[in-house]
Amino acid sequence: MTKNINLFANLKSDFASGLVVFLVALPLCLGIALASGAPLFSGIISGVIGGIIVGYLSQSHISVSGPAAGLTAIVLTAITDLGSFNTFLLAVLIAGLIQLALGFIKAGTISNFFPTNVIEGMLAGIGVIIILKQIPHAFGYDPDFEGDLSFIQVDGQNTFSELFSIINHVQLGSIIIALVSLGILIFWNKIDFLKKIKLVPPALVAVIISILLNEFFIQSGSSLAIIKEHLVSLPVPTTLEEFKNIIVTPDFASISNSKVWIVAITIAVVASIETLLCIEASDRMDVQKRYTDTNVELKAQGIGNIVSSLLGGLPMTSVVVRTTANNTAGAKSKMSSIIHGILLLVSVLAIPSILNKIPLATLAAVLLLVGYKLANPKTIKHFWEKGKYQFIPFIATFGAVVFTDLLKGVALGMIISFIFVLKGNMKRAYNFRKEEYHDGDIIHIDLAQEVSFLNKAAIKSTLASVPENSIVIINASDTVYIAHDVLDLIKEFKKIRAKEENIKVKLVGFKKAYDLENNEGFKNTVTVEHKYDAMKRQTIKVENQKIEFID
Repeated sequence: MTKNINLFANLKSDFASGLVVFLVALPLCLGIALASGAPLFSGIISGVIGGIIVGYLSQSHISVSGPAAGLTAIVLTAITDLGSFNTFLLAVLIAGLIQLALGFIKAGTISNFFPTNVIEGMLAGIGVIIILKQIPHAFGYDPDFEGDLSFIQVDGQNTFSELFSIINHVQLGSIIIALVSLGILIFWNKIDFLKKIKLVPPALVAVIISILLNEFFIQSGSSLAIIKEHLVSLPVPTTLEEFKNIIVTPDFASISNSKVWIVAITIAVVASIETLLCIEASDRMDVQKRYTDTNVELKAQGIGNIVSSLLGGLPMTSVVVRTTANNTAGAKSKMSSIIHGILLLVSVLAIPSILNKIPLATLAAVLLLVGYKLANPKTIKHFWEKGKYQFIPFIATFGAVVFTDLLKGVALGMIISFIFVLKGNMKRAYNFRKEEYHDGDIIHIDLAQEVSFLNKAAIKSTLASVPENSIVIINASDTVYIAHDVLDLIKEFKKIRAKEENIKVKLVGFKKAYDLENNEGFKNTVTVEHKYDAMKRQTIKVENQKIEFID
């Protein structure tokens, strides 16, 4: 499933970026598990599997998989409806099998139909959401779970009301640590001698400095000290029994439960769409412009969800936030994703107490820069300059992602893009030209390379507006496909209305198989000398009601 590539070719840069993704992924895994009503370690398990197994099997070089915020509401409802987490895990396993099947039937190719402006609008929207959602964490206000991308929050607040609530919950220590972290992240690579230390990413330096700074606040008894509620909160198993309880297995006895299958299909569809969207986005981010086989990606995600369910993990997708952090940190290959998974596994087992000293304000600083990278104002300017047909789907997707969620935003952008495609097809189906002369009009209708049923209404309207006693030349020399609906329309116009209103119809380039009579009505009134080359434009000379085609 995976190509033979040297995973260790860029180990130095991949290790540094994998370390950054690990720091970002840790609170996201915990936050999404908490919001899903699942055991906290289920998020970590999903992150580990997404990093190591999906990271290895995928052909994407920079995307990172793990538990997704977009599945939170589905998971929370499903666990409640199914009655137990074990039964839910069975649904995740079936969802993985469905994704595997989708990969084999090449369903991943639908990603080719996602317009660029919709994908860019989605990324810019997610960037704004990340910034808005991380501002409260930077101020020490953490009621909403890490990784939430929905406008309406599970705590009843929304993205904007949460910002206003900060006023009553400002924690000065968190603000200081967030500012210090931002300073390190922004200026680390601007100082010459520090730029050379590529193996030590600025995010790690920010985390270490923030831990030491908060420990100083605590030891000195300062009011600036950040309390446990505003730090990473990873469960710390202390006994062998607690370690054993981390692994939960699916309840196979519920295989006949229809609710399990409904949940499985829902997870498979939503997770696959989110993954395909993220893969398209990650391919656009990739500075080397490498393209991912989306069918292989669906297989990798399917296997990942199967393994995750067997070990008690949450369902996963390829995730935009982690992928952007990975790309921003300088990832060169999928080894970065694998390293992030290994670090998650080792650290939660070996040093959970140290991880629990990391202030959420520091991680908010990392994500604020990730958000800025996605929501760069230059992107909005770029699509504005491309014209309304590119800008409107972009800005609609952008706004809808911010004010609803990722899937609804993309759906709106796709609908608007589809409407523009229909409108464009109607306009581009033919070229309409009219030349006036003393006795009437010569009307040229040059059909495009493909004329589908979508063009029927526009062509029908044009033919209806043809005046009496005119000459119409319908040219299909460059056309390779004409829908039967359009052929019938032309046939009816030629045989019925043209005779009734003395309209002379000349057909050029139509195949005999189309069963259209050749140029009836031209026999007595028009002489045609036709030496036609489909690759050249023709000029038409009108003299004494005679039409000559001149090369």
